[in-house]
Amino acid sequence: MGRAIWKGAISFGLVHIPVAVYPAEQDSGIDFDWLDRRSLDPVGYKRYNKRTGKDLKPEDIVKGVKQPDGDYVVVAEDEIKAAFPASTQTIEIDAFVKASEIPLTVFERPYYTEPAAKAERVYALLRAAMSDADVVAIARVVMHTKEHLAVLVPSGPMLVLNTIRWASELRPTDGLKIPGQGLPTPALKPTERKMAAQLVAEMTSAWKPSNYTERFSTSIRALIKKKVAAGDAQHVEPLEAAPGERAPSNVVDLTELLAQSLAGHRPARAGAATTGAKRTHQRAVRERGRARARP
Repeated sequence: MGRAIWKGAISFGLVHIPVAVYPAEQDSGIDFDWLDRRSLDPVGYKRYNKRTGKDLKPEDIVKGVKQPDGDYVVVAEDEIKAAFPASTQTIEIDAFVKASEIPLTVFERPYYTEPAAKAERVYALLRAAMSDADVVAIARVVMHTKEHLAVLVPSGPMLVLNTIRWASELRPTDGLKIPGQGLPTPALKPTERKMAAQLVAEMTSAWKPSNYTERFSTSIRALIKKKVAAGDAQHVEPLEAAPGERAPSNVVDLTELLAQSLAGHRPARAGAATTGAKRTHQRAVRERGRARARP
């Protein structure tokens, strides 16, 4: 698991649960190096003194806040921890809410929490109480000199800490043209809604993360392998088909596309569901024929 990036305590009411926090993310993509296009020499990220031009060691770099008169106030992370021991060492729970009330757009980065020695019982108690009530906890935590809003989520045997965006960090949607906001709400036919609901039902399954893997990196590696085999030729044959032209989004085409989607996604089994889909498709075809026949 590596080193803990934060140590402190989860606090709710008068209860404190000492925990360590570990990153839950790991990078599975391809690490592209920056290169000079002319010579393919590596391009580095250089930290240097802008006045003298001399390179700097990481330990010689500090953080400072510029003042109106041009001076800087240097504040070390240790100073911040010493001045604000509670804020920097506590995951302070403000409230418990239903997970469904939190929009997915605010979720940012997950972390695993691990109870310290002798804190296992109260850690398990909080997780169990939250699971029984079907709630998550909204909390505040300071990491790397920055305060984050976060949500504690019971997940299996552990509590996962996920930082979330502040409301002020999300752009308003007023300028977007969406059906029902800036655009008129289109009239949906009962046949379309029924077929769309049937397609959603056919494609609904239990969430199994192991069923989903990152495929694009594999494709990139195949492209790199092909370029090597071709002697780094300029022209490389595509490794996947380009998306075809899409049909205009009118009612007749939408009905036909839904019917084709149902036929394509349905598992190969006979029965009432398949028969119902065929009848729905036949009705759609008849409706399209009648629509074309009308003057």
